[in-house]
Amino acid sequence: MERIDTELTRMLNIKYPVIMAPMFLVSNAAMTVEAVRAGITGAIPALNYRTDREFRAALAEIKKAVGGPFGINLIVNKSNYRLEEQLRTCVDYEVDFIITSLGSPRKVIEACSKKGIKVFCDVTEEQYARKVEELGADALIAVNSGAGGHAGPMPASKLIPLLKANCKIPVISAGGVATGSELRDVLTLGACGVSMGSPFIASDEAEVSQEYKQAVVDYGADDIVMTNRLSGTPCTIINTPYVQKIGTRQNWLESLLNRNKTLKKYAKMLTFYKGMKSLEKAAFSATYKTLWCAGPSIEHVHAIRPVKEIVGTLIDEYSKQSEEVS
Repeated sequence: MERIDTELTRMLNIKYPVIMAPMFLVSNAAMTVEAVRAGITGAIPALNYRTDREFRAALAEIKKAVGGPFGINLIVNKSNYRLEEQLRTCVDYEVDFIITSLGSPRKVIEACSKKGIKVFCDVTEEQYARKVEELGADALIAVNSGAGGHAGPMPASKLIPLLKANCKIPVISAGGVATGSELRDVLTLGACGVSMGSPFIASDEAEVSQEYKQAVVDYGADDIVMTNRLSGTPCTIINTPYVQKIGTRQNWLESLLNRNKTLKKYAKMLTFYKGMKSLEKAAFSATYKTLWCAGPSIEHVHAIRPVKEIVGTLIDEYSKQSEEVS
């Protein structure tokens, strides 16, 4: 199919308006390279790299293989003590765009505007969207209720029109897209593109365990549940037998600590640390403690395939939908 012309494809000079969403523990250089080769783009969480040396090596690998365009996801709140180092590395390697999450993007926007690096900001509601627009963000990542990980409270059908009506910068929809018809639906609502993650967990290039990939194939939308036991903030995971056993709500002690004004910050930090370690162990090894993060779009995943094939199917479906409508 020829290029799908939207603000996103023009902004990043890509063929199709799709960002392979940055996924904690999952996204990597190989997936990003294949995304670019398939005509879309990809982003990786900087937190997926333990050291700056590893981070720089990954950026160099992508630059050497495809040049770009690709992006990096930065956590911009105080919990990310490596933010300045990560931002400096992104600027040094002149990544094409940065996606900011969980905090004020002011520092990132100021650093990136000097280098022509685009900044897209995760938002879940109008008030924060208007704030980041005033700070100079280039686009909004509208995180809706269909997203994997930390989903927003509103469906795309409400969030996209709300942001389009109150903001002037482009809106990229995040969550609930895995098919060509779903891609077409959000573009019709006014989004200029989508950030799509969960279907790519079941890709050949993902380095997570075979069990995790197969779970994305075997489970569906009805098997996605919210838990606050991983980060202290509601997060979507697959409802495996282990999750059913331990439950999705914090136990009495965790809940008590989170209600205490003095201890709340430290309790949340401990919850986050323990939760991320549990996710990491489950993502890369066979374990009965299966805590696998994913969104409801896994409903449409029926096999483990190369990134190129996942993108190809999405665009073929979109093309057929467009032909039927016209």
